[in-house]
Amino acid sequence: MAERLYLDWNATAPLRPEARAAMIAAMDVSGNPSSVHGEGRAAKALLEDCRAKISAAFGADGADLVFTSGTTEASALALAGRGLACAGIEHSAVSAWCEDRLAVGRDGRVEVPDPAASTLQLANPETGIVQSLPEGLAVSDLTQAMGKLPLAWNWLGCDMGLVSAHKFGGPRGIGALLLKRGLDVEAKLRGGGQEMGRRSGTENLIGIAGMAAAAEAAARDLANGVWEEVAAIRDILESALFAGASDIISVSKGAERLPNTLCLIAPGWRGETQVMALDLAGFAISAGSACSSGKVRGSKVLGAMGYGDQAGQMVRISIGPGVTEENVLRFSETWTRAYAKARARAA
Repeated sequence: MAERLYLDWNATAPLRPEARAAMIAAMDVSGNPSSVHGEGRAAKALLEDCRAKISAAFGADGADLVFTSGTTEASALALAGRGLACAGIEHSAVSAWCEDRLAVGRDGRVEVPDPAASTLQLANPETGIVQSLPEGLAVSDLTQAMGKLPLAWNWLGCDMGLVSAHKFGGPRGIGALLLKRGLDVEAKLRGGGQEMGRRSGTENLIGIAGMAAAAEAAARDLANGVWEEVAAIRDILESALFAGASDIISVSKGAERLPNTLCLIAPGWRGETQVMALDLAGFAISAGSACSSGKVRGSKVLGAMGYGDQAGQMVRISIGPGVTEENVLRFSETWTRAYAKARARAA
């Protein structure tokens, strides 16, 4: 039996070996970063070194970086109580705190008439479609873009950004809120006043060390053209799938999109059924964002884009470095056979 193939990198990327090594090393740092003795100062030095490395990797030397448990917590810290406008394509961690007032077209693009009162993701986790962020945007979810697109926080022109380490090969359970220097947020977790009073609680130093190592490795990959190679493999997969099933729809084909993401609609074949069939055949794909794909319903993102019932026939294939042409062609052959069987049963 062929080895299983993981094609769900947008849900979580495999842990990078650099992150694993950094986390193991951080386990030997026994002090609390808030303590004033030697051990505490050593932990504090590691914490601030990691903060500086992450800021450098993200091009965020003009920002404050507040560590959180991930994008969900960062979203609450940045958005709670502000009533910002958003579009229906936002991740649920963002839309939970915003008002769905921004129109989105069938092409996935969002118009933002009042950036200072709005939030807009940079890249969509399901379709991969990349937005043009307006100057002065209040908040942007950068979770899928960081580590995959050549960008710097300092270029973006927004006030706050949300990131999560496990999307670029760091550990789960650690992320950050980026703030334009001079801005502040009201703490939601109160106590010892860590993270400049914005997020109390002893910092997750092991996770932070893994995040820093992963951020540096991700920046190197971008500089070395690794994600351009990933995009070429994604395009080979897309072409192979169309050659085997000409009636499918590639939602973001022709749009600016993440280099690793393919969002497909297979008419008449439910997304969750596709996921189960491919899982049994040894492939991990998804029917939407990981936080919602386990629920039996159509993609809310495609629903917001106007796809109607077709939103329930979507799957997302998201790849990463190390996924080969041979891998994706094997997937294409398996998926095409399964789709032909599904159509025959429905006839």
